[in-house]
Amino acid sequence: MDWSAKQYVKFEDERTRPARDLLAAVPTREPRRVVDLGCGPGNTTELLLKTYPRAEIMGIDSSPDMITNARARLRGISFEVADLTTWRPDPAAPVDVIYSNAVFQWIAGHETILPRLLHLLPEGGSLALQMPDNLDEPSHVGMRDAAAAGPWAAKLAEAEASHTPIAAAGDYYRLLKPHAARVDVWRTVYHHPLDGIDGIVEWFKGSRLRSYLGPLDPAEREAYLAAYRAALAPHYPADAEGKVLLAFPRLFIVATR
Repeated sequence: MDWSAKQYVKFEDERTRPARDLLAAVPTREPRRVVDLGCGPGNTTELLLKTYPRAEIMGIDSSPDMITNARARLRGISFEVADLTTWRPDPAAPVDVIYSNAVFQWIAGHETILPRLLHLLPEGGSLALQMPDNLDEPSHVGMRDAAAAGPWAAKLAEAEASHTPIAAAGDYYRLLKPHAARVDVWRTVYHHPLDGIDGIVEWFKGSRLRSYLGPLDPAEREAYLAAYRAALAPHYPADAEGKVLLAFPRLFIVATR
């Protein structure tokens, strides 16, 4: 299933908060050029533009739909569709900050890609990325349980392969420290109040649920989502106002040359 910018931005404020927290930890000041690698619909690119008003900002994403929406949102910024695993800047236009918010959990090969990206930067340049670290949360265990328990199990056998389990914080520190002057790694758990179980379903329709819903026909999708809601219910009790609290762990890395 292709990415949908419209679905993704339903929770734009909540999704942008960790992007702001990541950017606040970048020590590189007055960069000439900044790349938003995996820019999505442009919400994080807009944040970069506000933070670095004198820099040249570029957004890169593998989804044409995301790039179309980003271009409509920020008409003065350069956006390109590209493979995030092989992208590199123009040698004539060196980049000082490579920023990536909630992207690399979808991409395998961190042990080679991240050092390569870091070495594209000059001295003092920063690689900054944030990844959801929630595969063991009830929200994701429920997806797997609902997939395995229904008549669609064979269709969804490969769904988990589209999401790369990320390593531990110490693994990323040890991976990047030989290539950097400074590496900061930390983990934060956000707690998002949402409108009941349906709020959780709508949140993940814009991200992880895509892998499970894509192979199914419309009737199967509805049945799968009913099973998923049932799996979520014991773990997310609603308060008197119908709100549930979605715990969302995220891993942050800022490596500076």
